Amino acid sequence: MSPERVVVTGGAGFLGSHVCEALLRDGAQVVCVDSFRTGSRENLPSGVGVVAADVSRPLDLLGPVDLILHLACPASPADYLRMPVDTLRAGGFGTYNVLELARRKGARVVIASTSEVYGDPEEHPQRESYWGHVNPIGPRSVYDEAKRFGEAMTVAFRAEHGVDAGIVRIFNTYGPRMRAHDGRMIPTFLRQALAGEPLTVHGDGLQTRSLCYVDDLVRGLLAMARSDHPGPINLGNPAEVTVLDVARKTIEVTGSSSDIRHVESMTDDPRRRRPDISLAEEVLSWQPQVPLEEGLRSFARQFAG
Repeated sequence: MSPERVVVTGGAGFLGSHVCEALLRDGAQVVCVDSFRTGSRENLPSGVGVVAADVSRPLDLLGPVDLILHLACPASPADYLRMPVDTLRAGGFGTYNVLELARRKGARVVIASTSEVYGDPEEHPQRESYWGHVNPIGPRSVYDEAKRFGEAMTVAFRAEHGVDAGIVRIFNTYGPRMRAHDGRMIPTFLRQALAGEPLTVHGDGLQTRSLCYVDDLVRGLLAMARSDHPGPINLGNPAEVTVLDVARKTIEVTGSSSDIRHVESMTDDPRRRRPDISLAEEVLSWQPQVPLEEGLRSFARQFAG
C-alpha cells in the first residue's frame, strides 16, 4: 500500500491494533479513533495518531483522509451484553457517522460486519448471498442487528451518495491482545487451561466454528481496502472444527492437566459456522494460511507471558 492517511475506528481494540500495525509497516500515516471503552492504549504501536472519540457522535477530522477502516463496535459477548444500547449505537449511528466522513473526504471505506449476520444458519457453508436466520429480539440481537443495519446503511450511502464503500463479514478470529475475560471461546479456554481449571464447553460441544488467526484476517482486510469491490465478502477460515475439539486442542498445546466440563447451552448459539470464501479467493486472492494448532500455540505463548 502506498503511503496515505488511514483512519481506523476501534483501532485500540484486538483486531484494530493489529490493523494499525500492518498499515504502519506498509508506510501509511495511521489515525486511531477510539472511545477506549473496550480497547486499550497499550495495544497501540508507536507512531499511531490517536483521537479519543465515540463514533456514535458526529465525527470530523482535520486534513485529508484516503481510507477508513470501520472496526469500532463491542465485539465480545461480555461487552455487547453489558452495553446493549451502545452496541446498537455503534452499529447504527457509528456507521452513519463514518460513512458521512468518507463522503466528505472522498475516502474509500471498509465496514467490518460479521458472520453473526447469518445467525444460526440454515445454509452451510454460508455464502454472501445467504440472507441469514437471526432472532431479532434474542440476547445476541444487539450485535447481530447492529451489523445488519450497518450493512444496509453502507449500501444506501453507496447508492445515494456514491461513496466508495466495501463490506467484509468477519468470521471467528483469534490471536494476541484478546482479553482473558472477554467471553470469547479461545481466550476463555486458554485462561482456564493455563490456570488448571476445567474448560467450560456450552452444550454438547458439537457446534462448529471456523477459526482464523488474526494475521490472516488482517491480510484479508487490507486486500479489501486496496480493492474497489463493494462486498459483502466473507473473511474467515473454511476449516470447520467443533468446540469440543478446540477445547481438547487447547489442553494439548498448553500441556494443561485441565479436564472439560459441559455447561448449559447459550441462547441462540449457532450450531454450525463455516464461510464460503470463494469470492475472497477470486477477488482478493486471499485465503488463510495459519493452521489452528500453529495459531493456538503462538497465542498461548503470548497469553502465558
